[in-house]
Amino acid sequence: MTIDRRFFMAASVCAGLAGPALAQTAVPAVPGAPLPPGLPQPSETIDLWPGGAPGMPAKALTETVQERSTDRLVTDRAVYGITVPRLAVFRPDRPNGAAVLITPGGGYRWVVVDKEGYEMGRWLAARGFTAFVLFYRLPGEGWAAGPDVALADAQRAMRLIRGRADDFAIDPERVSAMGFSAGGHLCADLATRFDAKVYSPLDAADRLSAKPHSAAPIYPVVSMTAPDAHAGSRELLVGKTDSPALEAAHSPHRNVPADAPPFFLLHAEDDDAVPVNNTLLLRAALKAKSIRVETHLFEHGGHGFGLRKAIGKPVEAWPELWRAWARTTGLAL
Repeated sequence: MTIDRRFFMAASVCAGLAGPALAQTAVPAVPGAPLPPGLPQPSETIDLWPGGAPGMPAKALTETVQERSTDRLVTDRAVYGITVPRLAVFRPDRPNGAAVLITPGGGYRWVVVDKEGYEMGRWLAARGFTAFVLFYRLPGEGWAAGPDVALADAQRAMRLIRGRADDFAIDPERVSAMGFSAGGHLCADLATRFDAKVYSPLDAADRLSAKPHSAAPIYPVVSMTAPDAHAGSRELLVGKTDSPALEAAHSPHRNVPADAPPFFLLHAEDDDAVPVNNTLLLRAALKAKSIRVETHLFEHGGHGFGLRKAIGKPVEAWPELWRAWARTTGLAL
């Protein structure tokens, strides 16, 4: 049984970074052994910003893919230098009418595409959800929007998904968000600052709401203040110097509006990278505003478990816990 499950997980996470693109070239292939054929891959990509992303850095960026895995059966690619923010789309065979915007982690240093992006996209699509994996710009790379640059991409992504709801057979009111680690911060930021004016409107899509139906920050970075802040994410997001105003502006638990969507929170208590108190702070803030929140804490799991590193541990149950909760919110009917 162990061999079967290991083989299944290896197969489930090995796929190219992008399938056929609608408006751009796919992410460059990573050198190495050919990936197993016939695995689910994104059906298309959608560029967020026609004419180019706003506020290009003065120093030119080159999109780069780094393979972090030493296992030839499992890919674990991280992407940085993203200048063409985009969505990679996983279409289900039988759409259930719901969609999920996925924001992978990476400490705002890079975007972890396989482990916290494509792997989850395949899991969701296999269960009827249309999944959109966001390649977002990184705040430490010199963009004019600074710490709001990733939020601008997330807001724009939500609006574009809603604007193309008919194309994907989804209900525009049933578009949720899910993020991991620093991507969990972006997910929580989107779900608390969906109305923040962080970019200039471009087209009709920008008249649509960026508020997600619901939000699932998984082992999220939340606080920008010591001792709870994840030092790497904090430095890249708000800088090295102490700035109480910036810390407050970019700590989602300090910006919860009265009309925030329902939240699903999940963390392992032995997380040695992002303290579990990040999730507890966000839970307390949501409760204080009477926002619906479901919270799951696991004794073991560490950080960055996603799907593959949860196997064989109690935390392995987390995706189905989210799915059961999603039904109670009306996302998954």
